[in-house]
Amino acid sequence: MDYVNTKKAPGAIGPYSQAIIHNNIVFTSGQIPINPITGLIECNDIEGQTHRVIKNLSEILKEAGSSLDNVIKTTVFISDMNSFSKVNEVYSKYFINNPARSCVEVSRLPKDVLIEIEAIGIIDK
Repeated sequence: MDYVNTKKAPGAIGPYSQAIIHNNIVFTSGQIPINPITGLIECNDIEGQTHRVIKNLSEILKEAGSSLDNVIKTTVFISDMNSFSKVNEVYSKYFINNPARSCVEVSRLPKDVLIEIEAIGIIDK
């Protein structure tokens, strides 16, 4: 088991890792829309937050030797199911291979963000 850590994505804000690699599979922790350089949440709308979350995931996957194209499953947590279509619009620009996905509305997310996404990807060796 290997741990993934990159400064190109936000550091963990609790006792967990950005991602773990096991048997050429990378499991990311949920990512929220924190800019890794400033440490701030810079967008207040769901589209902007979705872009930032996926960019953070992309950097973690890259550090692990994977990519968005190798993602096989995501879980999307959103604070308002009415944002579903807006999330899909942004999401579909990045995940063109259509990985399996679950999407659930939750009552609250860390730092009161609008979205969090976790991913499982494979590593080509």
